[in-house]
Order: sequence, then C-alpha cells, then structure tokens
Amino acid sequence: MFITIVILFLSSGTELVNSAASNSLADCNALAAKFSSTCGGVAVASITATTGTNVSCSSGFTALTCPGTMYGSTCVFQHKLCVTCSGSSTIRIRIQTNGLPRFCPNVPATMSELNIDFTVNYNPDVSVNSPVQSATTSSALSSLVCNINSETSVPSGSNYISSSNAASMATLAGVSVDGVTILNVNSANNVDPFFPTGSFSAETVDSCFGHPNPSNNGYHYHIASGCALNPPSGTIASCAATSACNANVASYSITSFSSYRTLTVIGIAKDGHIIYGPYTSAGVEVTSGFDICNGMFHDSIGNYGYFATRTYPYITGCFGPGNYPNATLNCTTNGPTSYTKSIYALNQTTSSTTASTASTASTASTASTASTASTASTASTASTASTASTASTASTATTSRTASTSATTASNSRLSNGKRLSFNIIMIIFTAVCFLVWFD
Repeated sequence: MFITIVILFLSSGTELVNSAASNSLADCNALAAKFSSTCGGVAVASITATTGTNVSCSSGFTALTCPGTMYGSTCVFQHKLCVTCSGSSTIRIRIQTNGLPRFCPNVPATMSELNIDFTVNYNPDVSVNSPVQSATTSSALSSLVCNINSETSVPSGSNYISSSNAASMATLAGVSVDGVTILNVNSANNVDPFFPTGSFSAETVDSCFGHPNPSNNGYHYHIASGCALNPPSGTIASCAATSACNANVASYSITSFSSYRTLTVIGIAKDGHIIYGPYTSAGVEVTSGFDICNGMFHDSIGNYGYFATRTYPYITGCFGPGNYPNATLNCTTNGPTSYTKSIYALNQTTSSTTASTASTASTASTASTASTASTASTASTASTASTASTASTASTATTSRTASTSATTASNSRLSNGKRLSFNIIMIIFTAVCFLVWFD
C-alpha cells in the first residue's frame, strides 16, 4: 500500500529539471564525430600543413580565384578540418579548419584558404537565471545584436583560447560541420545582410548561402546551410539565379533542411555551445523559445544551444544566454516578433524571475501601445494593483491584470529544481509516517 501511494505521488508530481549540461568527454567526442574531419581524430600543429580531402571544380574558378591549384580549367582545392576533445573534469574542444567546403561554391571573387584554430570549454553550463547578455530596450538590443563586433569577445566561462591571427577571428561566430566559418550575422554596415534596413542593399551569396570575405577571402556563412550536411555535386548556382532563394533567402535556408527534420548538429559556436538546424527533436521548426542571441534551452537536462531560424539573426547574434525583452531590432526588416522562453527555460526559471518573465510574455502578446506595454511590465511588482487602478485606459488595466495573473500562475506552477526535490522528499516522509501511525 505504501509503495503504491509513493509511486502514485511521484508519477503525478512536477517534472524534475536538472541544470547541468551534457558536457562529458563522451558527449564531446560524439559531437566531434558530426564534423567532416580529415585529421583522424588527433589534433595537429597546423591544419594548413595537413593533407585534406580533394574538391575538384570543373568550372567557376580562374587562376586568380581558385583557392588551390588549377589543372587546365579545373580548380582543385582541399577541405581540411580537425575537431578533437580533451580533458577530464572540464572538457575542452579544439576546432582547426582551413575554411574550405566540401563542394564547389559559386564565387566570382577570390577565395582563399584560412587557418582557424581555437580551443574552448565544450558546452559549458549556463543558467537561464543568469543571462550573459541582457538588453531591455530596443536601442540597447540593437546596439548589441546589430553589431558586427558583438562576438569578438567570448564569455569568460567558455575559457576561449585562439591560436589564430586575431584579425581573422574578430568576427568569427562559429564553425560549421563542413569546416566553413560562420561569421557574425551582420554586414560591414551593421545591418542584416539579407533584409537590411535603410538604403543598404542585400549581400549576394550562392545557393549554399556562402560568399567570400573581402578582408581575407575566406568563404563563410551568415545563415544556416543544408549544403554543410549534404554537399552538392557539380557547379551550384547563385542565390539570385535560384528562384526560391532569390524570392526569400531565409525561407530557402530552412527548406535546405527538409531531410533533417529533427535535432541536427550543424556547427559549434566560438563560446563552445552547439549550433543546431531549424528543427527540435520533436521535428518542430524553431519559431519561438529563443533569446536575443538566438539561443534556446532545449531539454530538461539544461542544455543551451543556438538554433537556425528564418528570422534574423538566423544562427547567433551574440553569445548567450540572453534575456527575453519586449523589444525590436532596428537593423533588419526580418526580425523576430518576440522573445519567449522555451518550456525548458520556464521550468528552470527560479521563482524570483518567473513572475517577471511571465509578465514580459503577457505584455508581448497583449500590449497594443508602448504605454500599455510599460504598464504591463510592472505587473509582477508589489505595485501592480496601484498601476492597474491608476491606468488611464481600460485596456491598460486589463493588460496589467493579465500580466499579473500570468505571473502569479507561472510562479505557482513552476518550482525551482531544489524546491521540487525537497517537496517530493518531504511528501515521501510524510506518507511513510502516516503509514506507520496507521498500522501502529
């Protein structure tokens, strides 16, 4: 009887959410295996001095633009990539790449071999309750994300060490599974390269969404590319010559993952967190649940990663975790409509921050004016009642009451990890005592 009671209680209890990420040596090695490495699993002194995999391109290159050797009209270059893991208590991952893909890009400009080499803590533990980035206004958000240099520095918890030329790493955001660099999302004008604001023109890319960097001629991505997982053969077209890509490059990027509708590793960020494709493990496209950096807590273990999205910043706009403000970006016409926590982030949010989050989420969905949003955002404080009663319009009062109700409900329904565990233990002890007294 007693066992039955305990089982029933635990099965109906709140899910226990851990806060430690999956960052063991085995986890790191499993991640490294997702990359198309050419080094045999052993770190090298210099990636450019190694022998890689030949890529032959029969057209599209000249002696001036080929990153390898021309044989008649054929350009032959080598893809070189080495991803290795080491350590015991703190696992480190080392990324070495020459930046050249496994396919023939469509680049009418010079493309060169790079020498990218950095080491960082693998998938470091982070908390939704301690965001690394926190922008609360549209101005602050834009200053952070709409900044080509926003990922020059890496959070100290990542213990990032670069063995490359500093200039070549300044705008690096991460490395794709095919060794191609992922640069900061912004153009040199600090705007969305595909959907810019103002009078700026969109940048040109090929149908794999890559192009060379004018500063070092390195081929790179700003947006997720399915070509990294399944390299095309032969000559690829430009985005402009591909109707679906030319119509909407962001949507076309998502369709390139049509064969990968599950949680799929597509790269690693410079801060050590994993970059995933546009789908969750449930096969659902990620359109919400991410923070200002495009990062998301995506499981009950506490893992945080960046996800490919059809909205700016497409892969990552800063190194997170970030916060979830009711704010918009001024450098893109394709920004997200809101920032909301995933269910896992909500479950990991402590009671001191849950009310504020719920208020923000409620405000984002119900506020119709700036003044209404401001009133709703105060609903999680002790002055909520006063704010609602003095609101100048009925809609403002309604918004405030909605935010307050959401905050209270969220706070009551989500216990922190420690509280959940303590509550379960207390109830088990209580049940045991009652059982003993019953049969005394």
